[in-house]
Amino acid sequence: MSHAAITKEPAPPPPVLSRRFVPHQIDLADFSQIEPLYRALLDRPVETAEELGRWLADFSELTSAIDEYGSRRHIDTSCHTDDPQIEKAFLHFVENVEPKVKPLHFAMQKKFLQSPARQAFVAVDPMRFAVMDRKWQTDVDLFRDENVPLETNLAKLNNDVNKIMGEMTVEFRGKTYTPQQIARFYEEVDRPTRQEAWEAATERRLRDREKIEGIFDQMLALREQIARNAGLGDYREFTWRSLKRFDYTPADCLNFADAIAASCVPVVAELNARRAAGLGLERLRPWDLEVDPKNRPALRPFAQEQTGVLVDNTREIFHRMSPELAREFETLRQHENLDLASRKGKRPGGFQCSLEESGRPFIFMNAAGVQRDVETLLHEGGHAFHFIAALHEPVVFLRSAPMEFCEVASMSMELLGAEHFDVFYAPGDADRARRKLFEGIVRFLPWMAVIDSFQHWLYTHPGHSHDQRSAEWLRLLDRLAPGVDWSGQEIARESLWQRQLHLFNSPFYYIEYGIAQLGALQLWMKSREDPRRALANYRSALALGGTRPLPELFAAAGISFDFSARTLGPLMNAIREELEQLPE
Repeated sequence: MSHAAITKEPAPPPPVLSRRFVPHQIDLADFSQIEPLYRALLDRPVETAEELGRWLADFSELTSAIDEYGSRRHIDTSCHTDDPQIEKAFLHFVENVEPKVKPLHFAMQKKFLQSPARQAFVAVDPMRFAVMDRKWQTDVDLFRDENVPLETNLAKLNNDVNKIMGEMTVEFRGKTYTPQQIARFYEEVDRPTRQEAWEAATERRLRDREKIEGIFDQMLALREQIARNAGLGDYREFTWRSLKRFDYTPADCLNFADAIAASCVPVVAELNARRAAGLGLERLRPWDLEVDPKNRPALRPFAQEQTGVLVDNTREIFHRMSPELAREFETLRQHENLDLASRKGKRPGGFQCSLEESGRPFIFMNAAGVQRDVETLLHEGGHAFHFIAALHEPVVFLRSAPMEFCEVASMSMELLGAEHFDVFYAPGDADRARRKLFEGIVRFLPWMAVIDSFQHWLYTHPGHSHDQRSAEWLRLLDRLAPGVDWSGQEIARESLWQRQLHLFNSPFYYIEYGIAQLGALQLWMKSREDPRRALANYRSALALGGTRPLPELFAAAGISFDFSARTLGPLMNAIREELEQLPE
């Protein structure tokens, strides 16, 4: 468990691995100490490839130091949304440091692109630097000074949403739970219990419905203004460029949703019919989706308060796959870079945060003793392995792969790790857990398509009303997520989108999960043929970091960058076969 999970004090600063340009005693909360370093770099000549290389190394060092400082403030406030001092430090960074650094960072990118040595420098290792060169050109083309304060306002609004979510608690049968903790009751065999728990959690969420929607309205307006400032037609066009989506288009995403409607939704309908029959129900209600379909006791991989068991057993899964993976995972515990337990005052969700200067990954999640916690830790562990694999790259700008491949790293770990669920369960329950994972994938893809399609509509219909927004949301649910009876819970269904934090903090960042899921399923199929080779290809691809375009990263892992019906159809057939082999 991390230091942040034990005490309300921020985590201690990491040991500085090596600095030759940034002073060791610098206070990175004080912009007046940061600015001279940027000015020195901006004034430095970069006339030769050698000068440009040294300059880039120092720029990388400075960026790593600032990035890690900001990441730690983000981690602290995520762990303790109710701590005023931690929030103050976080807001100071997003209000007084980040906005001032952004124009300087842009000026540095521009200096690189305008250097007379740029072509000669890139030509020394074109495979390595071509992707960065293209990304930086895009950043320079998009940057506008007037957007910096708007982005700061967005960060503050997002913090407001996190606070609202972090403060939510649910009273249920005389006890207080976080929304993540009460989700355990959705798996209870006793139907009145799970209905009561679901309704209690839903009622609590709906209390903040209008407040959250008001914040979202402000976010939409800011994002629309950012796009206009950049001279673009809408925020979707802006985001497509800012996310460096060079290898696919909005039309490809909407076609993916069509393929999911054709290939996945019928499978979900089959699963729903079998679930209803197994539960002896005429129709499924929202509180019937997590319980075991044969009314067996819920899977409980570890006691809610025993996150140490979760860590130990997940480490054993990694050890079975590769002792090296287990050693890498253990470093997170050794450096107190795990905060796993759900508690009041902690924002919902889970993430892996890369601490670029110290070279350490941090995993944040809200474990409540359910099977999904196992899958989440495997998932975030995959992100951690990706970060560690790319640490050999000294230039920080070359470490991060496109997110569509980063999620292959994480989702593949869920599928490959599922072969070893017996470390948590007896054989019969391990099969149940595997079945739950594969059913979850089939159910996830339509949900992903709902969220992604909703965002396409949101940002191409500026000025829409709340009623229009709700109508589009419900239309998408009817198309891609049918089969559940929401009668009497219409407002809850209409507000479901508010639970998806990506809509607030990472607009358009959700299609990545769908693209990556297809990549991970391809890797799983390869692993069934040759586990060692599949894992070796996976790790080789991770080590490329951000030095290759997206299709080449997929190819390095031995899989295809394709999310059309051509790839989705056979993968759905493979999942059907797997489900037929796994006992219900």
